[in-house]
Amino acid sequence: MDVEQFRKAGYQAIDRICDYHESLRGRPVSSQVEPGYLRKALPSSAPTEGEDFQLIADDYQKYIIPGLTHWQHPSFFAYFPTSSTFEGILAELYASSTSNPGFNWSASPACTELEAVVMDWTAQILGLDQAFYNTSEVGGGVIQTSASDSVLVATVAARFRYIREHPHASMENLVLYTTTQTHSLGKKAGLVLGLKVRVLEVTAQDDFALRGDTLKVALEEDVNAGFHPFILIGTVGTTSSGAVDRLDEIADVAKHYPFLWLHVDAAWAGVAFVCPEYREAYQLPAINKYVDSFCTNFHKWGLIHIDGSCLWVRHRRHLTDALDVTPEFLRSKHGDAATAIDYRNWHLGLGRRFRSLKFWFALRARGVNGFQKYITDCIKLNARFAQRIYESDLFSVVTKPSLAMTVFRMAPKSLPHLGTPELNALNRTFHARLAARSDIAITQTELNGVFCIRMVIGAEKTVESDIEHALALMKDEAMVLVRNWEVIGGGRRGRKTCVVPSHSH
Repeated sequence: MDVEQFRKAGYQAIDRICDYHESLRGRPVSSQVEPGYLRKALPSSAPTEGEDFQLIADDYQKYIIPGLTHWQHPSFFAYFPTSSTFEGILAELYASSTSNPGFNWSASPACTELEAVVMDWTAQILGLDQAFYNTSEVGGGVIQTSASDSVLVATVAARFRYIREHPHASMENLVLYTTTQTHSLGKKAGLVLGLKVRVLEVTAQDDFALRGDTLKVALEEDVNAGFHPFILIGTVGTTSSGAVDRLDEIADVAKHYPFLWLHVDAAWAGVAFVCPEYREAYQLPAINKYVDSFCTNFHKWGLIHIDGSCLWVRHRRHLTDALDVTPEFLRSKHGDAATAIDYRNWHLGLGRRFRSLKFWFALRARGVNGFQKYITDCIKLNARFAQRIYESDLFSVVTKPSLAMTVFRMAPKSLPHLGTPELNALNRTFHARLAARSDIAITQTELNGVFCIRMVIGAEKTVESDIEHALALMKDEAMVLVRNWEVIGGGRRGRKTCVVPSHSH
């Protein structure tokens, strides 16, 4: 492909991308293909001779788009959102046009310097303490691929610090703390690093938040038993319920165990700190005062394309001491003199994408006010949804709504005798019927034995009418199940299944 061919294909690509986004509302939310569809459609090997690019571009429309789930669809309420903006698309295009590995300052100075700048910009708009700024030259921020990578890097740094300060501690006795509501990234970090993981229990009575007393008991038990707890992964905005660990209480306990690294995973909820009114309730004062590392994913709810996970550390040397491996061929004048950041020592890999460009584009194009409006619009829509659930005779809220998330379940007032097993069966069927539809995407969870539905609002195109549509179809599906239960179940106690054929829409 020469320059003029690229120019022509680029114009067409932009037009098709625009058409795709304009048509999102009319598309099925989830892909309707079956596993293995693409292998059946494509040749068994790459072509020997190059093909015309127009054919390739057309095959993207023909084969790839039908296999995509549309995460930016206004009726996508599953998992957590994944951001996509036109500013970000253009930033990714520019970044890929100057492909470079960016492993140190000299590899491309703009890549390193822009990352250092935008990480300070994001720290500022979130209200993080200046100790986390790169300009502090003590702490600092770095863009990682995901919150899982951020936790893994923080755990490596915490382990290195602990072993350095406790050289006689055996690796097999190191313990990583999570809770029953911590994302699976905690257990995965333990699996990758060969660490013991202790899962601390949290309860509905505490809104599924880790409390200081629970941590205190665990620390006393483990230390007395000869184990070495060295890191706690706390959460602000858990995946299942949006719970917020009581970091103030945790810090009050941890001050008696100065060897314990406090990492906060706020992958989804942390971006809400751009709105000052949510900072205190979601524990930002404790984060600023106590924690060693903090992560939030701007690619979830922050108008930044994936991957854009932001990790800040209070003391950067703990990262670089643990991860700095510098063979002769990677040495540079500025690296040796420590006059520039070498971000390769802030994560596990060597090469890195030019991810800061999409932050720079989005932050400038939207401004702080634009980010705040997006977040508050989502929260207002969720408040409307939650209010309708509170008022419903079919549903009940399971946990207090958190920002743009509501966790609820079917609990029909016409069936008051149903116990937890029956309600769980009813809700599993309810979710299965929703999952079979093509006009909504929504996911399930389980909270201490209670099967529930998660509603998370985050697509920028979602408006009030989309919430009303979701409520209407949920009511329709729920009414089918209630009528079925009353007819074939006769309201009898003990019936644990409620199977009604579901139909795609």
